[in-house]
Amino acid sequence: MAEASTTGRVRHPSHAGSWYSADGTALADELGAYLRAVPSSASTHPTRAPRALIAPHAGYSYSGPAAAWAYKAVDPRVVRRVFLLGPSHHVFLKQCALTTCDAYRTPMGDLEVDARVVAELRATGAFAEMSLSVDEDEHSLEMHLPYIREVFKSEQKMPPLVPVLVGALSNAAEKKYGDIFATYLDDPANLFVVSSDFCHWGKRFGYTPFLQSSGRDEIHESIEALDRRGMALIETKDADGFAAYLEETKNTVCGRHPIGLFLRAVLASTKCAEREVRFVRYEQSSKAKTERDSSVSYASAVVY
Repeated sequence: MAEASTTGRVRHPSHAGSWYSADGTALADELGAYLRAVPSSASTHPTRAPRALIAPHAGYSYSGPAAAWAYKAVDPRVVRRVFLLGPSHHVFLKQCALTTCDAYRTPMGDLEVDARVVAELRATGAFAEMSLSVDEDEHSLEMHLPYIREVFKSEQKMPPLVPVLVGALSNAAEKKYGDIFATYLDDPANLFVVSSDFCHWGKRFGYTPFLQSSGRDEIHESIEALDRRGMALIETKDADGFAAYLEETKNTVCGRHPIGLFLRAVLASTKCAEREVRFVRYEQSSKAKTERDSSVSYASAVVY
């Protein structure tokens, strides 16, 4: 689905051509193939539409198939706006930051920014702003844009986007922002996309527990057990427990703060008890067995 280029300040797809294809047709074909490979029964609920996703943000050759398990669940007919929460990899922030752009460009077409909602958030005084260079350097938001384009391609109008860069928040700050976003989470027209990879293991990441693992307890098995501990806490909506788990294990979950903020929003929402968080896919980029190896974990969840 091609659309006319958006006028105004546009964020360009800086990772196209390296992390994923810069050819819009080829990119749509790739994402479509990933989505078709997911069984329809794997991510869908018989009676409820998804309210949020947790999905990875690596290059599509690594995490694209895992992300498809989350995006497969989306019902484009009920969504009128997409909130996108991603961690900051290049700039240290103690706040959340809002985009200054009017649109985000992808090789498949543009996604307009919801200026009204961004202005509402800015008016709270709780948010910083991303410069264009910071916005374009960050991949945690960008890697979700083509998937959003793909799953909404059948709709007459693409839903507008509310991109939020989430800094290194304290537990108190996660709660403050969770309170702000809870009202939006309560609106069934909004879909939240929470961007996160899970464990980054290996010397190049400075995180190498389990090096002494042997026998049946391979390093990659220990990594999975570590990740699944955190995933279980997320599924039970245990924000305090997830924070304590991260403090204890130091697990290198790059989207820990977007996830923590989102859990606080769930707890502050008026229908917290009805929210169901279900992880539908877990993968690793490779099976680490020795100190020479490295891997990144990818986990996808759907929130009903």
